[in-house]
Amino acid sequence: MAAVASQDRSRAAAPEGAAALADLIAGSERAVVLTGAGISVPSGIPDFRSPGTGIWEGVDPMEVAHVDAWRNDPDRFWRFYGERFAALADKRPNRAHEVVAELERAGAIRGVITQNVDRLHRAAGSDNLLEIHGSIESSLCMQCGGRTAIDRVVEILASAPGAPECPACVYPLKPDVVLFGELLPRDVMAAAERLALEADLMICIGSSLSVHPAAGLPQLTLEAGGSLAIVTEGPTPLDDQATLKLDGDVVAELDAVGASLAAR
Repeated sequence: MAAVASQDRSRAAAPEGAAALADLIAGSERAVVLTGAGISVPSGIPDFRSPGTGIWEGVDPMEVAHVDAWRNDPDRFWRFYGERFAALADKRPNRAHEVVAELERAGAIRGVITQNVDRLHRAAGSDNLLEIHGSIESSLCMQCGGRTAIDRVVEILASAPGAPECPACVYPLKPDVVLFGELLPRDVMAAAERLALEADLMICIGSSLSVHPAAGLPQLTLEAGGSLAIVTEGPTPLDDQATLKLDGDVVAELDAVGASLAAR
């Protein structure tokens, strides 16, 4: 891979930083992208913990978004979750999602691992996509296994209070996302770990790299001899191990990376 950073791994800033990341991508053969909530904030989706705007502001997520909350009182669970669930339905990808999809189509990255459930990577055109926390695309009936698409779930939520029910067996639906208290899907996580181990470059975008087990994926790449690039505002636990860290606006940074690669 192309050596971009100095020996002391000093940080670069856009546009120089974007060009440096483009160099890293161009010099790699098995680049992989890992994304977190920060890539979707420009699409109008709040992150989880930012003071005043975070999804968990003023609530205890272990009380309202734990799988036991859904089991014990699905109506209460959906009163909290349904409002946020419906708010995601009309969100659209931003330029950062589009650049990631363009990189995949160009063969510059092998795939995308995302912690997000908002479907925006898929809407932007990402194909080899591992949604390790699930997706709001549908809700699942734990009784019969049937799925109800998000558009229909939003209609049900708007028409009647309480938990939406399975149209086949009238059992409360559960969002097809990983709630607190649930394990990540084993097959999806195994595929993500394989991508991380095989990657010669992992690009982490919009993630604080603080939520495990996803936060452990970059370490797999590093331990296997690959490099790490981070594009996110604010510090992460792996900043000192990254070849490159870009701290600017994620849309501006990724747009500049895409432009730099397109100009070659």
